[in-house]
Amino acid sequence: MGFFSGLLENAGTVQPADLTNEYGQLLASGETIEIGFKLVRDVFIFTNKRLIMVDKQGVTGKKAEYLSVAYKSISRFSIETAGHLDLDAELKIWVSSETLPSITRKFNSQVNIYDVQRVLAQHVLG
Repeated sequence: MGFFSGLLENAGTVQPADLTNEYGQLLASGETIEIGFKLVRDVFIFTNKRLIMVDKQGVTGKKAEYLSVAYKSISRFSIETAGHLDLDAELKIWVSSETLPSITRKFNSQVNIYDVQRVLAQHVLG
C-alpha cells in the first residue's frame, strides 16, 4: 500500500476501508480496494483487478450504475487539467480499440487529477 499511502491525505480521496464497507458486495473473490476518489456523489474505485465507477443517479442518489473496466482493456487515457476560467479537470479513457473515449469524467478541484492519472498509470502500465 506504500504507493497509495501518499495519496490518502488529499481532498476527494476515500479510504479503502470506507469503500469496502459501502461497496464490498461488488468485489470478486480475492479482489481488494486499493484507493478511491469521490466526485460529488460519484466514486472512482481502483481495485487490484479493475476500475469500478459508481454513477449515483436521481435526486436522492439511491439509484446507481456500477461500471467495471478491466485494466487490461484500457488502451489509453488522457487528462485535461483545469484552467483559470474552467475549474473542472477531465479524464478520458479509451477501451480496446475505440476511436472515441469510452469514458469521460469531469473532476472538480476537490480531486487532484494528477493523482487519478498516477493510479491509473500504475495499473494500466504496470
